[in-house]
Amino acid sequence: MVIKLMLVTSPQYVDKSSHYSVPEGQMRWGSIAERSKIKAFVKVYNYNNLMPTRYSVDIPLDKTVFNKDVSRDPALKRKARREAKVKFEERYKTGKNKWFFQKLLF
Repeated sequence: MVIKLMLVTSPQYVDKSSHYSVPEGQMRWGSIAERSKIKAFVKVYNYNNLMPTRYSVDIPLDKTVFNKDVSRDPALKRKARREAKVKFEERYKTGKNKWFFQKLLF
């Protein structure tokens, strides 16, 4: 992690018995952008193989890009994956639906 700005809080703000300081910093924009990347995938599933849940996300996806022909043509699949990546990263950066982007705990 590359830190651009660092602030070291004095021990008076930490526990009195501790012999250490707490550095606080701000990450560089490059590091933040690197951590904000999302790897999207596009697959075609049969409805019988999906499990319904109570959760839903309202991310508008273009119906002309995401159709059944995506699985047959590699160029269409790349275009659809790129489109999904842009939409997901845009939603992630706005901060809406934070639960959708958290790691699943099984």
